[in-house]
Amino acid sequence: MSFELPALPYAHDALEPHIDARTMEIHHGKHHAGYTSKLNAAIGGTDAEGKSIEGILSGLDMNNKAVRNNGGGYYNHCLFWEVMAPNGGGAPSGELADAINDAYGSFDAFKDAFSNAAKTQFGSGWAWLCVHEGGKVEVCATPNQDNPLMPGIGCGGTPILGLDVWEHAYYLNYQNRRPDYVEAFFNVINWDAVAKRYAANK
Repeated sequence: MSFELPALPYAHDALEPHIDARTMEIHHGKHHAGYTSKLNAAIGGTDAEGKSIEGILSGLDMNNKAVRNNGGGYYNHCLFWEVMAPNGGGAPSGELADAINDAYGSFDAFKDAFSNAAKTQFGSGWAWLCVHEGGKVEVCATPNQDNPLMPGIGCGGTPILGLDVWEHAYYLNYQNRRPDYVEAFFNVINWDAVAKRYAANK
């Protein structure tokens, strides 16, 4: 069974002015679509066919660049669209807020740590908030389309929030101003979706 490009859960222009419609059209319709089709080509006829994307990535041969790059690209973008919303922003509450406060002392301190991970990731990559078994959360960053599900990458655990810092994610609107894009991201985070991921994976 092949993987399919998921539909965006909102209109292309729904995240404006923080993320512009043209970037969303290209990012979802070209980049994510490309990762999806190349992943299907890479796993066709192999024992990865029929596995979940999480199963593929957690048992990945890291030397298999086609599956590593395109499987990561597929999974990472699926998560990315889901953790944003037009009415996003604010701060988390409940168990997720407690876990963030336990790990970082405050939401503002977490925001600084996550923003720093995103801004200082050299070249293309992602910033993550992950949950470990037991409920502890941790911020980390990974290069390219790697993610913490892959063996020996990042902070381990399960990603519950991710920020794409490839230039294709922001360059049309922000050019080389990655810090402005990172700051804008906090206005569209869907904390309800992140909290559901936290509850399901702690």
